[in-house]
Amino acid sequence: MKSAVYEGNKAFSIGESEVVKPGPGEVRLKVAFCGVCGTDLHVYHGSMDARVKPPVTIGHEVSATVTEIGEGVTNVAVGDAVAVRPLRFGDEDPSDNDHAHVGKNLKFIGLDSPGGMQESWTVPAYTLHKLPEGMSLLNGALVEPTAVACHDVRLGQVKAGEHVVVIGSGPIGMLIALVAKDKGAKVLVSEVNNNRVAFAKELGLDAVNPIENDLAEFVTEWSGGTMADVVFEVSGAAKGVEAMTQIPRARGRIVMVAIHPQPRPVDLFKFFWRELQLIGTRLYEPCDYDEAIELLASGRVPSEPLITQVSPLEKIQEVFATIDANPEGMKYVLQCSN
Repeated sequence: MKSAVYEGNKAFSIGESEVVKPGPGEVRLKVAFCGVCGTDLHVYHGSMDARVKPPVTIGHEVSATVTEIGEGVTNVAVGDAVAVRPLRFGDEDPSDNDHAHVGKNLKFIGLDSPGGMQESWTVPAYTLHKLPEGMSLLNGALVEPTAVACHDVRLGQVKAGEHVVVIGSGPIGMLIALVAKDKGAKVLVSEVNNNRVAFAKELGLDAVNPIENDLAEFVTEWSGGTMADVVFEVSGAAKGVEAMTQIPRARGRIVMVAIHPQPRPVDLFKFFWRELQLIGTRLYEPCDYDEAIELLASGRVPSEPLITQVSPLEKIQEVFATIDANPEGMKYVLQCSN
């Protein structure tokens, strides 16, 4: 059974996947597909070596088939098609406030422990969500990033008829826009890459390049003067943070999705003057996975146009090099088994 191993210094090797017999409460999977996440790209660039400690197998956007179950497992059976919610909960800390998905002792499977870019993978049973009959395993590889978007939209309290602006249209930004549209919101994507602007329009979204247009003026006209009810900052750029406070209406909500590696200047006066709200989001909860599966299985969030390329696991080195050279792509997926 195959396994892709990150060796450090932008290098992967292909070796044997260790078959780990599931213990109590665990399940062994035959991994079908594993998507490449932006976090995986950070690993590839070496910026997370202290955390992932190469050599190690990474990856967490996984769809798979259950091949073996450990003692006490009742939520899945051998043969079930599943998506993996890659969170390993540690001891609860009083500061967690009953939110284990952002708990102080949370460990992320695929970073803090071996991940899914391999054919055989053993994980806790509680991480698994069954895919409905007829939903393809390739489609299932998009459940994890779609669940991120569902979580963000849910915490942003997006409602039908609201004006929503998404700043940044990488895979997560595009999924947020599509989930918000499914809620009945009027959605505008702000994106500096014109190819992605065109792609957003192909998906039925409004889109604008803020380098070529004054974003605040554009939002004013687009919304009929009401401005944005909700703004999602997904760009991770200083310009995105600057723009996010310029376009909400009074008591508008700003949802911080992107990871900003260093502090950014923020116009706090706008929060006072317009009574704005800032909402942080991270990861997902079980209900977000359930919604993501429903949206993808029903086609309400279209998966096919979001998948840029599917490659065999053995081509992992080429895939990461391609993503580095082609940041316009959406979702690259590795096929880990036949």
